[in-house]
Amino acid sequence: MQTLLLDADTVDEHTPLAAVIDAVESAFAAYARDHVIMPAKSYVDLPEYNGDFRAMPAYVDARQEDETATAWDAAAVKWVNVHPDNPEQFDLPTVLGTLIYSDPKNAFPLAIMDGTVLTEKRTGAAAAVATNHLAIEDASSLGLVGAGVQSYTQLEAIAQVRPIETVVVADRNAEAQQAFVDHFADRFDVRGGTISEAAQCDVLSTVTPVEEPIVHDVGPHTHINTIGADAAGKHEISDEILQNATIVIDDYAQCTHSGEINVPWAAGVLGDDDIHGELGDVIVGTAAGRTDEMGVTVFDSTGLAIQDVAAAHVVYERASTAGDGTAFDLVGAGRE
Repeated sequence: MQTLLLDADTVDEHTPLAAVIDAVESAFAAYARDHVIMPAKSYVDLPEYNGDFRAMPAYVDARQEDETATAWDAAAVKWVNVHPDNPEQFDLPTVLGTLIYSDPKNAFPLAIMDGTVLTEKRTGAAAAVATNHLAIEDASSLGLVGAGVQSYTQLEAIAQVRPIETVVVADRNAEAQQAFVDHFADRFDVRGGTISEAAQCDVLSTVTPVEEPIVHDVGPHTHINTIGADAAGKHEISDEILQNATIVIDDYAQCTHSGEINVPWAAGVLGDDDIHGELGDVIVGTAAGRTDEMGVTVFDSTGLAIQDVAAAHVVYERASTAGDGTAFDLVGAGRE
């Protein structure tokens, strides 16, 4: 047997967002039904380099989640970083990742693939899944706070599940903001604006690394995807908004430690009674999705290893079927 080496271009080609969204939703449903094994995300903090590494292993058994889909189960581990200074200092992305995708029945490493594009796609897919369950049905406007790489995927993914027409993007970097506007100008009614203007949209995604809230007012029925808070101390949305919103999280342990709710949680501003449920619970129906009584809804997304497994499954199946990637001998024949 040979292992497939899949570079960033190949991963990008074989991760159509519609397929990744479906796979990620199945993974969250499997999580809610205890059909996954996902040890806690491990952090290696490197303050000297203003960055950190994270190790994210998981096994997902999605064979019972969708009887109309091809049954699958898979295991993977992703080694990923967040180094905010990378673009300016090294001309590298803030987030880099490598993923090993394995066959759970015999542990053979089926593929080693770029995890950077994979992380972008699965993060956008999770926001799309949450938006589909928590945003108003006819949501047509999307606000974005932050015009970095993930903002592009947020728009592409959310537009898969809602009829997005109007887009308002806010970023303190005018050049990045204009680049975003130019990129999507032929597909959406898109413009630069203030954070407050972006926050009045039907759906809002925040994708910044700030540690002091920058969103202080939102529309009366806005659904918010909080993407930027992925480490302890990060915090994008005001406590007042969170206290009055219906909050759905991706994972209790991760969100209370390093998600959008981590700062007010540590301060005792938020507690268990303020959590509506996990996203998987909403998907399988043990927690309610959008209702007419809900005002502002929040999805606290820290990023789970099960999302990586789901996206990697999509990549591997499509790339191997197409004969793409470079096959090589990683595990020598006859060795134990």
